[in-house]
Amino acid sequence: MSDRLHGISAFVEAVEAGSFAVAAQRMRLTRSAVGKSIARLEQRLGVRLFQRTTRSQSLTEDGQAYYERCVRALAELDAGVSALDSGKSEAIGRLRVSVPVLFGRHCVAPVLLALARQHPRMTIEMSFSDQVVDLVEEKFDLAIRSGSLPDSTTLVARRLATQDMAICAAPSYLTKYGTPADIAGMSTHVGIAYGRAGRLEPWRVRDSNGEVHKPQVDIRLVFDDLQAIADAAVAGAGLAWLPCWLMSKHSRAGELTLVMDSESVLPTEIYLVWPQSRYLPTKTRVAIDALVAEIPGMVGKLQKPPVTIIAA
Repeated sequence: MSDRLHGISAFVEAVEAGSFAVAAQRMRLTRSAVGKSIARLEQRLGVRLFQRTTRSQSLTEDGQAYYERCVRALAELDAGVSALDSGKSEAIGRLRVSVPVLFGRHCVAPVLLALARQHPRMTIEMSFSDQVVDLVEEKFDLAIRSGSLPDSTTLVARRLATQDMAICAAPSYLTKYGTPADIAGMSTHVGIAYGRAGRLEPWRVRDSNGEVHKPQVDIRLVFDDLQAIADAAVAGAGLAWLPCWLMSKHSRAGELTLVMDSESVLPTEIYLVWPQSRYLPTKTRVAIDALVAEIPGMVGKLQKPPVTIIAA
């Protein structure tokens, strides 16, 4: 019976992916392995499933009929696995998660630590890096990414939270150089920017009419680490664009003062990303559920306090 199932998943994946190469990425196999698996399936069935040329591939008539039946059969198998798995209250196995360094340390790690306590038969392995890793190639189950995401045929994305941002500076810097009254006023100020691989992350600010602008700030320092930016701002090096969850502790300590709050500065989006699969394991599902439930409350707004006018 097991011999009859060999090659079917690779065949269906190749049809739905549109190529052997993409199917191989989704299945975490080499293109050669997928090709050989389908070739053995064709030999076993005694029919050609694909018409192949150097530029394209398409199903034969036999291939189309076989594909439709395979899809129904796999759907039944998946339904059986899901029915068994849905009854589990405990996640089991190793979960590999890729997270940005600072956001992962301050926001993600506490959530996954609590999750590990709830599921003692689950092993959580976190990799802290601001580099975008290849989830399929490096065998990650889940990743957290911020900003816009490129289209992908191998990954699934779900918005996790909206990360509120603000612009701030040390009181000593503002005392020396003044506080910009509006977006145009920022052009005379020094900025500390986030950059990676030669690309600077733009600051986006909404004016009183709702129009979005990119302030012209004299960028003197560029770091690929948010804490380094916050530290430089605390030291009086200039204006900094930071997430509110990071800025808030420095604001409470009197080390940073808000220049433009999260009502004016546009936020960034944070996403959960995982490899596309017909079946989502319990370990991945419970991690997604926990992060979706907890993370949004950690990245809230930080607004400038109202000005108090004291009568003479």
